Amino acid sequence: MIIDAHAHLVPPSLLEELQDRATDFPAVAIAPKDGSVTFSFAGKKATRPVSPGLTNLDKRIAWMDAQGIDRQVVAGWLDMFGNDLPAAEGAEWARTINRHLKQAEADSGGRFAGLAVLPTQDGELAAQVLREAHEAGFSGTMIGTQPDNGGGELDNPALDPFWQAAHELGSIVAIHPVFDAGDARVRDWGMPNALGRITDSLIAVTRIIYSGHVEKYSNAKIVVGIGGAALPYVIGRLAHNHKLHPEDMADPVKAMSMLYYDTLLHDPKALQLLIDTVGADRIMLGSDMPFPICDPTPLAILDGVNLSEADRASIEHGLAERLMRG
Repeated sequence: MIIDAHAHLVPPSLLEELQDRATDFPAVAIAPKDGSVTFSFAGKKATRPVSPGLTNLDKRIAWMDAQGIDRQVVAGWLDMFGNDLPAAEGAEWARTINRHLKQAEADSGGRFAGLAVLPTQDGELAAQVLREAHEAGFSGTMIGTQPDNGGGELDNPALDPFWQAAHELGSIVAIHPVFDAGDARVRDWGMPNALGRITDSLIAVTRIIYSGHVEKYSNAKIVVGIGGAALPYVIGRLAHNHKLHPEDMADPVKAMSMLYYDTLLHDPKALQLLIDTVGADRIMLGSDMPFPICDPTPLAILDGVNLSEADRASIEHGLAERLMRG
């Protein structure tokens, strides 16, 4: 069994329903573009068009077969999470996405395992939708680094109801960077993907480390994508900062040992550092399909690192299976 624990999917049936129900979402503008559609939430700039790679389920399964991947953990597309919508509208938007993700999971014959979308612009509603998602069979959620999609922090006390629910439910909480993190310096040369997503994730995750969220809500299974987003490289600096002011912040070394990670690093030496820092038992295979910055051959990186047979099996499927079982 091989499980790709980091991928994205937009079921075509979801796009059809959203366009049919346009009047139900007054703060959303859906517009055709390049043979697809874009979304504009609450009058903000339109998203990129939904790419064919997100919606072509047959092509995705063919790629999985070619790579020897038996199952893929799929979240939606961060651009269309709708976390800048009015809260009640955002909750219904998330429920709609979740229903189609669950249906795609069933239609795939078990090849897909979905992660739910939540209205993180409102902590109480996010907790409610997360509980509903677990009742529907989801094992957790993927959330953006910026909970209102244009800013905000994951350690904001307004989100405590969500974190408490994730803790009580034992939810997977995969933290994923948003596309435009608000730093104009990374808008050239493909840097939003090459670097901006790293810095965005690193800041968001460091905040929930120092704030104590990782320890306080320790039953939530927090996954930091992109191989930990440079955490292994900067942990010494974060730890030194903690030693200077231990009364003001939680211990980052302890917190880092409680998090989970994926292999999406594109460099065996970087993956080896992650393994040496946190242990192979905290790491899962991840491709980030279908985006250009993804790893199109995600198993290959494992050939370049030092792994026992048991450790490789854990990365390829064991850890993902344990987290999804709860």
